Amino acid sequence: MTETKLGNLAKFLRSKNAGPFKLTIDIFFHEVGDYERVKSSGVLTRELVAGLYRLADKNDVSVFEFDQAAAIKITFPRTIPSGNVGDTDIYGAQQHGPLYDIVIP
Repeated sequence: MTETKLGNLAKFLRSKNAGPFKLTIDIFFHEVGDYERVKSSGVLTRELVAGLYRLADKNDVSVFEFDQAAAIKITFPRTIPSGNVGDTDIYGAQQHGPLYDIVIP
């Protein structure tokens, strides 16, 4: 199987606020096989997400796999609360970008 980017396997890859202090990223897949591929690769870890989003503690990251929906949800604290001074994305809708280029074996 050829390596490919997560963004090519995902049907939807989106981010949004999970309240004013957290972000959530939803990853839905075209095919159950794509979901299983990503899930079994072990690539989407708390350590990876903490590094991508410059979080000090990987334990603040949650990665949930939903077999019934062939989807993965990632939740972590916002570095700046929604709407606070310095916030550049009040709805958290533009925060999923760093995951697009993650390589899945």
